[in-house]
Amino acid sequence: MNGYFRLVNREGASSLKLFPATGDGKPINVADVVEYLTMKDYACDLPTLKRAVESAKSKKQEISLGKEKRLPERECYKLRVGPDKMQAFVKFYAASEGGENMTAEELVNDLKLRGIKCGICKEAIEGFFAKREYLEEILVAEGREPVQGKHAYIEYKFSTDKKAKPTLKEDGSVDFFHLNILNHCNKGDVLAVLHPEVPGKPGEDLSGNRIQPAEVRKETLKFGRNIAISEDRTVLTAQVDGHVELVEGSVFVTDELLVENVDNSTGNIDYEGNVQINGNVATNFHVKARGDIVVKGVVEGAQLTAGGNIIIARGMNGMGRGVLKADGNIVAKFLENVTAEAEGYVTAESILHSRVTAGGEVNVDGRRGFITGGKVCATGSIHVKTLGSEMGADTIVEVGTDPKLKARLNQLQKQIGEDTKLLQTVQPTLVSAKQKLAKGAKLSPEQIQQIQSMAALNKQKTDAIAAANEEIEELQKQMMSTSETMVRVKGEVYPGTRICIGDVSMVVQKTTHYCRFIRERGDVKIAPF
Repeated sequence: MNGYFRLVNREGASSLKLFPATGDGKPINVADVVEYLTMKDYACDLPTLKRAVESAKSKKQEISLGKEKRLPERECYKLRVGPDKMQAFVKFYAASEGGENMTAEELVNDLKLRGIKCGICKEAIEGFFAKREYLEEILVAEGREPVQGKHAYIEYKFSTDKKAKPTLKEDGSVDFFHLNILNHCNKGDVLAVLHPEVPGKPGEDLSGNRIQPAEVRKETLKFGRNIAISEDRTVLTAQVDGHVELVEGSVFVTDELLVENVDNSTGNIDYEGNVQINGNVATNFHVKARGDIVVKGVVEGAQLTAGGNIIIARGMNGMGRGVLKADGNIVAKFLENVTAEAEGYVTAESILHSRVTAGGEVNVDGRRGFITGGKVCATGSIHVKTLGSEMGADTIVEVGTDPKLKARLNQLQKQIGEDTKLLQTVQPTLVSAKQKLAKGAKLSPEQIQQIQSMAALNKQKTDAIAAANEEIEELQKQMMSTSETMVRVKGEVYPGTRICIGDVSMVVQKTTHYCRFIRERGDVKIAPF
C-alpha cells in the first residue's frame, strides 16, 4: 500500500499526519503534499515538511499546520486530462480525520459535470473504492481511437516491368522470338483485379466528439478497347488474343497491326497499338506506334518511332538518314549508319558508324559484337566484344551521363554566357548614374525611369545567373556519380578509340584485350576484365 497523508482538525489547531508505505507501496512524494496543501489553502514550512516526509518513509509522522480552527475535509481528487482528450486520470487524497469519503457514483457524476461523458472506466473506479490507493493516478475514462481503413489497390496479372531483357542463345546471338518484352494474353484472361478500399470507423473523445479516420484512397480500373469489365467493376478480362500493357495507368490490349512490308503499297503507318511487319521497311517511310514495333526483315533509311520497344530481327542500314526512337528498348541484329535513341537499353550484334543513345545499358557482345565508328552513349554501362577498328575509324563511347542532363548543362552554360554579356552593357550605365547622383546631379523623369528599368533587368539577370550556377553545380554532381558505370570489352579495343566516363575521358593508345574502363580518382583507368 502506498504511503499517504491525512489532515487532522482539532479544537484550535490543525496538523498533517503522514503514513509510511507498506509492502511494495510507494513512499509519499513531497510534491503531492505541497500540491494538496496549496489546493486546500494551508500554510506549511517547507523545510519542516521535507524532513517529515523523509522520516515518514519508516514511521508515522505528524506536523503542525497552525492554530486556526478548520472544518473537516472530504475525500477529494485531482483530475488530469490528456492533451488529445482521449484519457482522463484522477489522483485521490484521503479525507481528514472525521471527514467524509466519496462514493463511486459521486465520482462518475462529477466527471460528467466536468464534460467527461464517454468512455468512463467504471471497473477501475469501483476498484479504487473497494481498495483505496491514494496518491496513485488511476485511468478513469478513455476515448475510442478511430479504426483506420485500407487504401484500394490494383493487382495486375501481367508484368508491368519495362526493363525485361532478351534471351541470349548459347552462341551469343539474340533470340528474337523470345525477347521477354511483350506480354501475350489470350481471350478470357484476367488482366487486372481491383481490391476496393476498406472504410475506417470513427472514434470518440471523452466529450463525445467524433474523431474521423484518415481518408482512404479510392482506385478505379482504367482500360481501353478489347477489354471487358465485370458487373462490380473490379475485374478486367481480355476480349481478344493479343498483347497487354500498362500505359499511364490504363490497361490496353492490342491485337496488333500486321503488314507484310512498309513501302509504296502501305504508305506511312501511324497506329495506336503494336505494329508487326513481317517483311521490310523501305527508305523514307515512317512507322509510328503507341506500343511496340516488330520488324522481322530489314529496315533501310526509314524512321521508326515507338511508345514501347523497337525490335528489328535482321537489322537496319540507315544510309545516314535512318532514325529509331523508342520510349522503351531497341533490339536489332545490327545498326549501320543509324541515329538511334532509346529510353531503355539498346542491344545489337554490331553497331557501325552510328549515333546511339540509351537511357540504360548498351550491349553489343553477341557473336560479332563490335562497335566501330560513330558515337555510342549510355547512362548505364556499355558491354562490347570489339571496340574501334584497326583502320582507326573515329569511335567514341560515353557512359555515366544522362544525355538529357548534358543537354541541359549546355543550355544553362549558353544562357549564362548571354546573360553575362547583357550585364556587361547594363552595369557601366548603372555605375555612372550612381556617381552622378552622388555628386548631386539632377536627372529627368525619363532618365530615372530608364535607370530603374535597367536596375530591375540587372537584378533579374544576376538572380538568373546565380540560379543557373546552382543548377549547374547540382547537374555536375549527378554527372559525377559514375561509380557503377563502365565500358567492358570482351575482346579487343583499338588505338584511337575515345572512352568517356562522366566528365573525364581518355584516348586508347595501344590495342588492349579483355579489360574494363572505369572512373577512378578523376581519371579513366583500365582495369582487369
